[in-house]
Amino acid sequence: MMIGNGVGLLRTAVALLASLAFSASSAMAETPTRLRESSFAPAGLDKISAYFDNEVATDKIPGAVVLIQRRGKPVYFKSFGVRDVATKIPMSPDTIFRIFSMSKPITAVTTMMLIDQGKIKLDDPLSKYIPSFANVKVGVEVKGADGTPKLDLVPPDRPITIADMLRQSSGITYGFYGDGLVRKAYKAADLFAAPLDNAEFAERIAKLPLEVQPGSIWDYGHSMDVMGRVIEVVTGKSLYRTEKEMLFDPLGMTDTAFYVSEPDKFPLIAEPLPNDKTFVAAMERDIHVPTMWEAGGSGMVSTALDYARFAQMLLNGGSLDGKRYLSEPIFKAMTSNQLAPVSEVRKGPYYFPGDGFSYGYGFGVRVEPGDNSPPGSIGEFKWDGAGGTYFFVDPVHDMFVVFMVQTPSQRGRIQSELKKLIYDALEP
Repeated sequence: MMIGNGVGLLRTAVALLASLAFSASSAMAETPTRLRESSFAPAGLDKISAYFDNEVATDKIPGAVVLIQRRGKPVYFKSFGVRDVATKIPMSPDTIFRIFSMSKPITAVTTMMLIDQGKIKLDDPLSKYIPSFANVKVGVEVKGADGTPKLDLVPPDRPITIADMLRQSSGITYGFYGDGLVRKAYKAADLFAAPLDNAEFAERIAKLPLEVQPGSIWDYGHSMDVMGRVIEVVTGKSLYRTEKEMLFDPLGMTDTAFYVSEPDKFPLIAEPLPNDKTFVAAMERDIHVPTMWEAGGSGMVSTALDYARFAQMLLNGGSLDGKRYLSEPIFKAMTSNQLAPVSEVRKGPYYFPGDGFSYGYGFGVRVEPGDNSPPGSIGEFKWDGAGGTYFFVDPVHDMFVVFMVQTPSQRGRIQSELKKLIYDALEP
């Protein structure tokens, strides 16, 4: 394992021990039936290092952490640059990152665990748990008498279901992309005004029109934030407390939360370059400060080491260290195509999983090579966050990758190049 850029001896030792702990506990990883027999070329891995050394040296990013784990062991684990250009503290494996939408897979897994336990059903209406959604309307743009567009509010063809929430087909959208009238209504609604908790946020969303009919189009939005409230209703606990008991504590994810609770860990927080701000500024908050709003779709912080535990459990098909988190049928459903032709859900004009990818229950899932996609394997699944963090799981190669960085403006370019470098480094 490679730890770079002058990390102190004590911190390096801690990181090494933590890494060895999750790698040793992964020795029971279940072997995929179609495992590719290949290894990484050292020269290829060196190209990854050279690429990120240059990204830091040319002030594209402050720093990053890259972890490639294969067959239960890290084959590449390196830190680059600094956590924050203001403090110049070197990047390290225990650095804490805002993971934004990489929160969604965690909330999705928690939901599916509750489905496994019989506490929620995929075909349950959302209004069973949040009654306000029984009255939701769909916004249809029509021309008024003066020729200007206006919203006509019509009843949904059917209720929003839990399956819709998990596969982003609820009609609940975001207000920071696109220019339709429903999206403008979201933007104008001041959804994030304090005081705010998950219950209040769900009520605010329920007052807004849906962008599309439930179950018709994949449309990225606040579904998983609202799903966090459903989890609270079902369990009688906060979203964090539920996830901590069901996932974080058993997996050993000690630094995954909705804010950084210990002041002595504040120096571990990664920051983007001063002029590199996320396009979802309205959803940003100070992660040094406790929050009641535990946004299951966008609000979490984590580390490479923590997310590696989560990713290894997924690579194993839903189990780790002898503990099963997801049954085999539930795991298969999560990581399989849940859009058309399996369902009536179509890809809409804003389809973020990308070319070659469909969508499961919480993950983008590769179903074909695609014409303009980075390399990968059929059956891989992935997601990323607005701050640049990214992970993917490739069962064919018995491999996962966790990439931690804070660079909203450079994320797409870097994620694509990293993936290309990784697969170029694989030797047949």
